[in-house]
Amino acid sequence: MRRFSRRAVLLAGGGLLVGCSRRPEADPVHLRLATGPAGAVYRRIGGALAEHISEQVPNATVTTVPSGASTDNIRMLRAGEVHLGLTSLDALITSDGSAPGGLSAICRLYDSHLHLVVMAGSAIGEFRDLEGKRVSLGAHDSGTEFTSLRVLKLGSLKADGWNLSQAGSAGALRDGTIDAMFSLTGVPTPAITELAQRHPIRLIPLDAQADGLLTAYPGPYAPAMIHAAAYAGVPATRTVAVPNVLLARDDLPDDLVYAITDTVFRHTGSITSAGRGGAEALPEAWQINVRTGISTASVPLHPGAAAWFRDRKR
Repeated sequence: MRRFSRRAVLLAGGGLLVGCSRRPEADPVHLRLATGPAGAVYRRIGGALAEHISEQVPNATVTTVPSGASTDNIRMLRAGEVHLGLTSLDALITSDGSAPGGLSAICRLYDSHLHLVVMAGSAIGEFRDLEGKRVSLGAHDSGTEFTSLRVLKLGSLKADGWNLSQAGSAGALRDGTIDAMFSLTGVPTPAITELAQRHPIRLIPLDAQADGLLTAYPGPYAPAMIHAAAYAGVPATRTVAVPNVLLARDDLPDDLVYAITDTVFRHTGSITSAGRGGAEALPEAWQINVRTGISTASVPLHPGAAAWFRDRKR
């Protein structure tokens, strides 16, 4: 592992980035990582990343910050409220294909799949049946809300939209409070897994909507399949996938980001088991690898992350 200069420990203990001053090399680095809502993969994988960075990067401690997810995380990063955050690429890339200033990518992590979930006995059989129905669009400021609103707009559908977390959406669907739920998340996702284990559900195919997104917004989308083994009793279903990236503020020191990048890729195997002792598996973390990690579309890599990828090629 590369030696770290004192630039790796420049953050003020407990402070945010704006206004941080140089501290002695022994001072700790306190980082805040924005994750996601209850029942979401972001919450779990963010916790695993925070734990491993805290263990592997000298003098670093990472605290997770629950959030609405992608859009909320971008807002907190730009405001200087957090140092690191998870986001889906489509929520980050603007309509002209650029990324907002002040932020850069550490790496691509894994791909989220857009789920459209209904109970097995629902009269909703295809996407167009959402017209006028009560539909959870995901938590406010989440990647789910961002993408589901795009899909509805492209389909010229008007649904009765609800903003609920992953866990809240699953509970409301089970209780009949809503008719369907969108979820842009890793596969499998805890909230849907738990629902499917107790009640029969169906996934509505979104292959036509995937084609529409690819045409209207080239770059962050790809056709995908939610495999048959993902959820109990649910057959393979076509949908759309969106990459997720780990973001950092540009003013995070290069050597610190280098160390974080090194931790992500050198400890992927242990990150797949969230929590100490491997008590809770994180199968989506198996997608984390050097080959795809550098693929962050139009979002530039942080100089520290770019240096790590260059060193891997030597």
